[in-house]
Amino acid sequence: MEPTVLIGSVTLFVMSIFLGFELITKVPATLHTPLMSGANAISGISIVGALLGANVAYEGGDTAVSGILAFVALVLAMINVVGGFAVTNRMLNMIAGKKRGGQ
Repeated sequence: MEPTVLIGSVTLFVMSIFLGFELITKVPATLHTPLMSGANAISGISIVGALLGANVAYEGGDTAVSGILAFVALVLAMINVVGGFAVTNRMLNMIAGKKRGGQ
């Protein structure tokens, strides 16, 4: 990998960390759970990217490092999606229970 590509990739990664931190800290606590569905969609995109990365690693013959990283990314994204849907479902059940109980 060329040094200019590496420096550009590291710069993009660091900037995305700062942007993500600033966005999350500016969201009020009451909105964190409703925004979970948006995070699930982003994790779904990460799953597709991990699958594509695993395919590129398999076709390129370099299954050692890149294949393992693609698998780890896939597992972590799936954990995030399943957990996010579980939290969102629980929140929606709590809201539906309050509506039924009040009538």
